[in-house]
Amino acid sequence: MTNPQLAVDALPPSLKDQDGPVFREPWEATAFALTVKLHETGLFAWSEWAETLSGKITEAQANGDPDLGDTYYQHWLAALEALVLRKTDLTLDQLLKRKTAWERAAERAPHGEPILLPEDEIA
Repeated sequence: MTNPQLAVDALPPSLKDQDGPVFREPWEATAFALTVKLHETGLFAWSEWAETLSGKITEAQANGDPDLGDTYYQHWLAALEALVLRKTDLTLDQLLKRKTAWERAAERAPHGEPILLPEDEIA
């Protein structure tokens, strides 16, 4: 089984169809693809990913998330960020600055063009 198939298999039934994952927003597809790519590069084992995602979902439910499926990718992203922080030398401050820089770059990019992050914004 390929790594992307592991990711698809892990999705709740409401977030996939016969063709694969279903995304409500483009950022969900990006988070999914980033997770698969980081796993493929060896940043984390798939079991580690599943455990982290499960923990984030459990934490959200304990804090009142009704778990209707509409917040699934928010938990996915929280798990991905947690793993990146745990497995790399990035700090939370650096991660937040990088997220802000990407948001600004995305706002500047013409529709349909690549989003480019200038070197001076990568710090």
